[in-house]
Amino acid sequence: MTTHVFVIGLDEFHLRQLQTIRNAEEYTFHGLLPYDMVVNPESYPIEEMIAEGRRELRGAGVPVDAIIGHWDFPTTALLAIFREDYGLPGPGLAATMIADHKYWSRLRQQAVIPEHIPAFQSLDPFALDAEAYIGLEYPFWIKPVIGFSSQLVYRVADSGELQHALAGLRQGIRRFGDPFAHLMGLARIPADIPREIDAHYCILEKPIDGWQCTLEGFIQAGEVVVYGTVDSIREGPLQSSLTRYEFPSGLPEAVRERMVAITERVIPALDLDDTPFNVEYFWDRESDRIDLLEVNTRISKSHCPLFADVVGASHHEVAVDVALGRRPNFFRREGEHSAASKFMLRRYEDGIVSRVPTTAELAALESEFPGSRIQIDVVLGDRLSELRGHEVYSYEVAVIFMGGRNHDELEKCYRALISKLPLEFRSPPEREGGLQS
Repeated sequence: MTTHVFVIGLDEFHLRQLQTIRNAEEYTFHGLLPYDMVVNPESYPIEEMIAEGRRELRGAGVPVDAIIGHWDFPTTALLAIFREDYGLPGPGLAATMIADHKYWSRLRQQAVIPEHIPAFQSLDPFALDAEAYIGLEYPFWIKPVIGFSSQLVYRVADSGELQHALAGLRQGIRRFGDPFAHLMGLARIPADIPREIDAHYCILEKPIDGWQCTLEGFIQAGEVVVYGTVDSIREGPLQSSLTRYEFPSGLPEAVRERMVAITERVIPALDLDDTPFNVEYFWDRESDRIDLLEVNTRISKSHCPLFADVVGASHHEVAVDVALGRRPNFFRREGEHSAASKFMLRRYEDGIVSRVPTTAELAALESEFPGSRIQIDVVLGDRLSELRGHEVYSYEVAVIFMGGRNHDELEKCYRALISKLPLEFRSPPEREGGLQS
C-alpha cells in the first residue's frame, strides 16, 4: 500500500533527497503549495497560503498520511496548522511559534539553561529613541525576532552602526513580522509568553564564538534523540558568513555529550513534541563554555546531501518517520563517502553577474571532481544587492556539495573546483556600488 506524504514547497532537488530514504518506493511524495510561494517570495500572504494549502489537501484525491517540510517560517507554522486539520502528529501552532520567535525562545531557554545562553534583550526598532532602551554594552548582534539565513542580522559596535542597522531593520522587518502577527491571532499563546513583544521587535544578543556545530535530532513521545552533529565554518568580515558545513563533526565526544544533555532540557521546555529539530551551539575551547545559538523545529535542508553521502539517506527519513508516528532508526554508515561538505561560495562585494556556467560546463566539472554537485544561485544579469534573501555582509552565489575520504581532501578539491568554475561578475556603476542590505 502506498503512503502519501505531502511536502510543503517541494522542488526537484529535495524530491531527489526524499528518494534516498529507506523504503522510498513505498511512498508517493506530493508537493503542497507552490515553491515560489513558500521560498523567498517578495511577501508571505499567510491567509492565502493557509487557504490554498487546505484546498490542495482536500482536492488531492488520496489519503493525507503525513505532512512534512524543510523550509523555515512560515512553513513551520503551516505544518502545525495543516497537521492539526488532519489529526497528524506534530507540535501545536503555539509551540512552533515560540520556538521560531527568537526572543520568546530565549525566555524559555533562560528558564532551564541560563548558563548556556548569552545576555539578551528585546528592542522595538520603531521606537523614537530606540538606543535609549538598550541595556547591553557594545558590541552586540541585532536581528529580527522572526527571520532566517542571517537576513537583517547586524553586528553593532557603536551608535553609528546601530543607526545603520535600525534603518535596515525598519525597512525589512515587516516581511516576516506581518504574517507572524496574523498567526498570533490563531494560536493560544501561553501566559508566560509576552505577546506585547510581537513579531515586529528585534532581539539583541552579546556575541558568542568558538567551534560552531549543529545537533540534528527528533523528539517523539517526549523522548529526545540526537542522531548527528554537523560542523559550521564561518569566514569573511567579522567571521560572520557561513562558508561550509562538514559531516561528520570533529567535535570532541565529551563536548558533544554535554550538548546532547543541554538539548534534552531545552526541547521539552519549548513544548515541542513529535518533530525533528536542530540546535546550533558554540563551544569555546579556552573557557570550555557551551552556548546555545538557536533552535529550529525542522531538519536542516542544507545537511540532507551530507547525510545521504555518509549515512546513505537524507535525514528526510527522520522527518517522514516522525510525521507518520513511526520510530526512526536512521543513523548508519551505508553511504558512498566517509566525509561530506556543503561549500557556500560567497562574494563580499556587490556585482553584476556577467557569466554563468553552461549545463555542459557544470557536468564536466562534476565529472572531473567525483562526488561533487554544483548549484548556481544566480543568473546572468543579476545585481547581487538587488536579490532577496541575502545576508548583510555577503552574497551566496553558488553551492557545491562534495563527498570524499576526509575534510582536508574535500577542501582541496573545492578550491581546485572553484578555480575552474566559469562564474564571473563585473562591477556595478560606481555610484551604486558597495554591499547593501
